[in-house]
Amino acid sequence: MLGGLTPSYAAATAGGDEFVNSGREFIHVKNGHTSPQTVTVNSQTVCNQGYDHDAPVVIPASEERMIGPFPKGRFDDANGKVQITYSGVTALTIAAVRVP
Repeated sequence: MLGGLTPSYAAATAGGDEFVNSGREFIHVKNGHTSPQTVTVNSQTVCNQGYDHDAPVVIPASEERMIGPFPKGRFDDANGKVQITYSGVTALTIAAVRVP
């Protein structure tokens, strides 16, 4: 039988957030603020041109975005976690969701 996902949302943390990555996760970000906010997923490796391409995503005011999945080789830190930072955290909530 198929079942639905029940994400658990938390307020975004000013110092950033992290989650354990299997490569099957995405993040669902809800921006309840009146201004856009940027969510940046930190890339851990450089490309063949020597650049580290983080993944910034602008979440417009009063909107939400699903971001991911996150390839392990690019986004996992030394502890197997993905690191996320924010331009602001007012009225910003996030859930990391693993797709079965």
